Amino acid sequence: MEKKGNDKPTNPMVTPLLNDLYQFTMAYAYWKAGKQSERSVFDLYFRKNPFGGEYTIFAGLEECIKFLANFTLTDAEIDFVRDSLPGCEEAFCDYLRGLDCSDIEVYAVSEGSVVFPKVPLLRIEGPVAVVQLLETPFLNLINYASLVATNAARHRFVAGKSKLLLEFGARRAQGPDGAISASKYCYLGGFDATRHVLVLLRVNVAAGRLFGIPLRGTHSHAFVSSFMSLDEIVDKALRSSDGKTTCEDFVSLVQTCLAKIQNSSSLSGIFSETNKSELAAFTSYALAFPSAFLALVDTYDVMKSGIPNFCAVALALNELGYKAVGIRLDSGDLAYLSTEARKFFCGVERELNVPDFGKMIITASNDLNEETVDALNKQGHEVDAFGIGTNLVTCYSQAALGCVFKLVEINNQPRIKLSEDVTKVSIPCKKRTYRLFGKEGYPLVDIMTGENEPPPKVGERLLCRHPFNESKRAYVVPQRVEELLKCYWRGNADEAREELEPLKEIRNRCIKQLENMRPDHMRRLNPTPYKVSVSAKLYDFIHFLWLNEAPVGELH
Repeated sequence: MEKKGNDKPTNPMVTPLLNDLYQFTMAYAYWKAGKQSERSVFDLYFRKNPFGGEYTIFAGLEECIKFLANFTLTDAEIDFVRDSLPGCEEAFCDYLRGLDCSDIEVYAVSEGSVVFPKVPLLRIEGPVAVVQLLETPFLNLINYASLVATNAARHRFVAGKSKLLLEFGARRAQGPDGAISASKYCYLGGFDATRHVLVLLRVNVAAGRLFGIPLRGTHSHAFVSSFMSLDEIVDKALRSSDGKTTCEDFVSLVQTCLAKIQNSSSLSGIFSETNKSELAAFTSYALAFPSAFLALVDTYDVMKSGIPNFCAVALALNELGYKAVGIRLDSGDLAYLSTEARKFFCGVERELNVPDFGKMIITASNDLNEETVDALNKQGHEVDAFGIGTNLVTCYSQAALGCVFKLVEINNQPRIKLSEDVTKVSIPCKKRTYRLFGKEGYPLVDIMTGENEPPPKVGERLLCRHPFNESKRAYVVPQRVEELLKCYWRGNADEAREELEPLKEIRNRCIKQLENMRPDHMRRLNPTPYKVSVSAKLYDFIHFLWLNEAPVGELH
């Protein structure tokens, strides 16, 4: 298999050793029993939607395919495996040296799709020993990616389409890989990062370089508090935006603009003297980034200092042909402060005749989550953009998605995993999956069928059954049918397979599919469960195999 340098997994630690020891002990036991090449089929799926919701966003497929393309064990890694397996024979090490994924096939739902419990996200076919070595890496690459993408999508739903969402989580993520992955999959789930060209905020720089997410930056409280006075500003000159003139003393221009605000009849009563060290920091930052001036205004006092100081610098920039971007609020009553800041901006626009000054962008941060954004919406606010970090990237309200990887067929023989907990009973055999759409265009139900069953047809009545509850069943007449599993990896075979898509296209799919979901499936409180079903034929086979495999008890 050809391996291209740019097709490697994002994290160089994603190798065959990103694994549980028991995958290698099973591979060795398969090899010892002569079963290592038996053709197997595994399903990767999850059992319950996260965050109390009724949908999940599938993510992580691209990294899985890159892992397959680069699957090989080095001599050093094989030596380590040998030392970790008691009594390991050298012939097994020779077997490991020849392993690759040329005999593996992977069928998957398109990345960025809305998905539901029990329905396979991936179907992996191939030699059983090799497929077992894919289990832990695949689960690792998909569990967090899908969880954080879903978390991002939920935040987008609460915030609404018109608000800008920015991922602020790099410093709070679980290590470097958590930060990189969060940036990628939050963007996939609907976060903008810096989609709006005027919004310049902190975003994970490494993720931007790797995934093409646009980057911008602003300052922190430390930058503001590092200044003591305006006297610290040495280079005070600033050229106009058209380059035709130069203001030799931008500091004096800022002070003049502040005086105009102080002398304004409608604005003077809000503040008296502002913090001059803050004014120095804002002025210095504007000199460095005159066309990208966005200030953090809550270091000292938002309304008595931060907002007036920002407006003074923004007015000075305006006189030189620049337009300030806006402010960020990182503490306090965000609903109240954003509303008061908007009133102040509009007052400046009206009193000093500065067009569009009242439309300045207001960004809010400070440990935001779904609940706080929802509460702000109910209270009423003037926030244009939300910077969300800790609760987003750590998935604070749910630690893991809980994907599983189950054998469903070996040597063409269907297999089932039983449990006293019916939610943990697997659905056997190689399956095909379809999404059936109703006359209003919404998805109605996902249905699994046996591999050789005829596919559902538009306009033809079809019985859909709950996999385990015999009383739950419904007839559906689909108006559109979409097959969900597509081939994304076929090893060395010449047959066509799906190409991996750019991140932006995956993101667009996610947004489009979420917009096409029925509203009651999407609501935050008491959402309607989406129906997942099996065909009548598959239902009968599941329960036949269940009875066949379950031991019969005996009473005395």
